[in-house]
Amino acid sequence: MTSANSPRTLLGGLTPAQFLSQHWQKSPLLIRGALPGFVSPLEPDDLAGLACEEGIEARLVEEHGPDKAWQVSHGPFDEETFSRLPVSGWSLLVQAVDHYVPEVAELLEAFDFIPRWRLDDIMVSYAPPGGSVGAHVDQYDVFLLQASGRRRWQLGGTPGNDARLIPGIDLRILEDFTVEADQDWVLEPGDMLYLPPGVAHHGISDADDCLTFSIGFRAPSSDEVVTSFADYIGEQLGDSQRYGDSDLQPPAAIGELDDQAIARVRALLLDAIDRPEQMAQWFGRAMTQPKYLDQLIPPESPSDPNDLRAALESGSELAHSLGSRFAWRRLDDAQATLFADGDAIVCDLELAQYLSANPRLDAKVLEFPGSESLLAALVDSGSLSVPEEDDQ
Repeated sequence: MTSANSPRTLLGGLTPAQFLSQHWQKSPLLIRGALPGFVSPLEPDDLAGLACEEGIEARLVEEHGPDKAWQVSHGPFDEETFSRLPVSGWSLLVQAVDHYVPEVAELLEAFDFIPRWRLDDIMVSYAPPGGSVGAHVDQYDVFLLQASGRRRWQLGGTPGNDARLIPGIDLRILEDFTVEADQDWVLEPGDMLYLPPGVAHHGISDADDCLTFSIGFRAPSSDEVVTSFADYIGEQLGDSQRYGDSDLQPPAAIGELDDQAIARVRALLLDAIDRPEQMAQWFGRAMTQPKYLDQLIPPESPSDPNDLRAALESGSELAHSLGSRFAWRRLDDAQATLFADGDAIVCDLELAQYLSANPRLDAKVLEFPGSESLLAALVDSGSLSVPEEDDQ
């Protein structure tokens, strides 16, 4: 991992520490030449091909759709759909392209200054000249990397939760969008724009067809956090702990829920959730949960740890499966919980650190105690697999 004190071209010459303190979740940053000489690993036809496949999340946004303005259609699509589209005024968006294209997934390695478990996916959008999805606000951080062609980005400040939306359409497009001074740029291949949550923005394909890569980050809502943790902690607690009132006094009014009753149930609730280590175990599972549960495919038969060792020693590699998520939490000086795609495994601390930090694994991983059995378990769960180029 690059030092937090080393300037990054990707961040416009800022160090990761400077970027995080000055811009992360605070203010936008335009970065010219973030990836100098960048050549898109994807062509528009490749993206259209993905949008035609079953199980891949794809959307088509038409500003003047056949049925209504700003019409949204969901894939999979077919050639007939694309052949009827006009020369402008539409966009194709494909989610989690890094889950399907290894060359796109490799881009995530450049963002190692953000915890890997915070990364969500890379959405790729295509638009002919004039194509757009309208002015809108996202509630998560995003890096917008221009991959090919040119796109014009306009920013409109932070309108907040009370911003008016255009009624009667399929998208949350702002009704009032005013471009702020000096917040209007045309990005070319290799340029990138960082946006924190809540910033109104409008991207329009310029003179040419364009591809934009959106590197997005996970940001669960309060509702999601409370619901998910409550489900997890409820399974841990069982039903033996219950509301009690051994200090009960004769009520002043028989039907009243008095302050003492509320205090008792509040104490019950706080005791249930004030469990830091259980919260950490839940959070590790939640933040490594795969975006698509059916994407990780385990092998047909169990893996033999000895066979894995022999294969690695002979020069083979294993890799994080596309879309797989790893994280770890220290338990003590020797052990950690390794979180992999929603599962939790106690293992050697240094092994957990190594597995989380290295998307590709060679024989070096065998130096850590307990590695063979853990690798076999991760292969059998689908979290690790043989890299595509080795599987041909």
